[in-house]
Amino acid sequence: MNQQVVLDASAVLAYLQGEPGSAAVEQALQTQNCVVTAANQAEIIVKALDRGVGTDAIQAILAELPYAVVDVQAADGVLAGLMRPATRAWGLSLGDRLCLAVAQRLKARVLTADRTWLALPDLPDLVVVCIRPDQH
Repeated sequence: MNQQVVLDASAVLAYLQGEPGSAAVEQALQTQNCVVTAANQAEIIVKALDRGVGTDAIQAILAELPYAVVDVQAADGVLAGLMRPATRAWGLSLGDRLCLAVAQRLKARVLTADRTWLALPDLPDLVVVCIRPDQH
């Protein structure tokens, strides 16, 4: 396995639903050391529940995914909060900012399906890769 990659909830959901960009997530899952924050894992579960997927099916699907779930630390919460002014114009949620904060801490790349992240101001030690930069 190569470089560590933090997967945003949108990237995991695109993969699970076979949406555009899912191949990039699949490749990362097969070749990289992928992680998802606990906050983003909760978001993935909520979106699946909202789509009518049962809890047993969700747990079975998540158990098969080759990524580790990492805890959000206190310092990540501080950094995510401090990111608010710099990311407000792009509408990033708390979960989005926690994903970015964990990626900064781990010095990892981030995979997201959210194109607006490409317009974010430079954040130290952070590389954001959109899995579908040409899609709207």
